[in-house]
Amino acid sequence: MKNSEIKALTIEELNEKLKTEQDNLGKLNFAHAISPIENPMKIRQSRKLIARLQTELRAKELAK
Repeated sequence: MKNSEIKALTIEELNEKLKTEQDNLGKLNFAHAISPIENPMKIRQSRKLIARLQTELRAKELAK
């Protein structure tokens, strides 16, 4: 997801996307703990996306 796409989301959409990505990261970490996943870079990408979503969410909350 690009930053321009993230900036276009509303606060509700950001919260929903954030929850989905956090669940996805938990599943990836669990799967990686059991047996190494094929592409471990997915974990890093997911963490970075969560951070970008949280940053944009906080910026929109402060702008209110």
